[in-house]
Amino acid sequence: MERINDKILSGERITVDEGLELARAGELHQLGFLADSVKKKLHPEPFITYVIDRNINYTDICISACKFCAFFKAPEDEGGYVLTHEELGRKIEETKELGGTQILLQGGLHPDKPLEFYEEMLRYIKSHDIHIHGFSPPEVCHFAKLSGLPVPEVITRLQKAGLDSIPGGGAEILTDRVRSETAPRKCSADEWLNVMEEAHKQGMRTTATMMFGHIETMEERFEHLDRLRQLQDRTGGFTAFIPWPFQPANSVLNHLPTATAVEYLKMLALSRIFLDNFANIQASWVTQGPKIAQISLYFGANDFGSTMIEENVVAAAGIGFRLSELEIRKLVEGAGYTPRQRTMDYTLVNRA
Repeated sequence: MERINDKILSGERITVDEGLELARAGELHQLGFLADSVKKKLHPEPFITYVIDRNINYTDICISACKFCAFFKAPEDEGGYVLTHEELGRKIEETKELGGTQILLQGGLHPDKPLEFYEEMLRYIKSHDIHIHGFSPPEVCHFAKLSGLPVPEVITRLQKAGLDSIPGGGAEILTDRVRSETAPRKCSADEWLNVMEEAHKQGMRTTATMMFGHIETMEERFEHLDRLRQLQDRTGGFTAFIPWPFQPANSVLNHLPTATAVEYLKMLALSRIFLDNFANIQASWVTQGPKIAQISLYFGANDFGSTMIEENVVAAAGIGFRLSELEIRKLVEGAGYTPRQRTMDYTLVNRA
């Protein structure tokens, strides 16, 4: 452990085996100290960033039927929806009135909407002059499958229609054992990574995520982190990493325990230490609540994430945390930092 500590503090990259040893033997405060030291080297500036956006789920109709999801409706279920352009427009204008700079656009894997439907949606949203951070890799793979087109062409068409960047949703755990047991109809780990690599090749920036604390092992968590680190070495296209714990309520996996705040903080710290080529790590106040998110600023997080003017997926699992921009700013200030609004690519926003 002393040798691993020395490597981290001197700025050397640790191996998967060393990460696993840290996870096994590292004590909470030790991991926090190490992660905070790594963060301060990368971000000596005295501020914490956040973004104002809205998570718009354009449909809840989905054929994936992931065991961990409490949000989706099967195509035959009553109550499923697809948002109209008018509904999208109202949500976007409200976001802009609140100082929002982007829309996080994600939805279920609808069985019969053609690629042209999504291109038209993008063009309409883009007419409102806002950044579109949308369509996670499972959606892109779904569009490719339905259209019969290769993923690179789908990404090119979406980008031409107005897509600016791609969120890291649908990663869960990037090992096929976990994916086959929890979401067998969703894209594979390789497919998820291939979408991101192709997006980076086409000049798009993306984010990466990890939903942990369900059926995966610690070894599989580090396989996930290692694959992300390898891709980032090749492309440098990821702007941020966001880990959060699985919320089991109302899902098929509701018999599983919810990860504790200590487990979350340890995983956050391990992510900051291991992902040495990711500049930004986001806190997850949506799942952890405001106080743990505030503490996470000392466990490697340099970003408070989004104001989430609207959030539906985690809410469907019974988690109801809500924070306004003012509340986020107060929490950041309470932790001893200056809050700064940013855009998706971490450009700072200057506002009166």
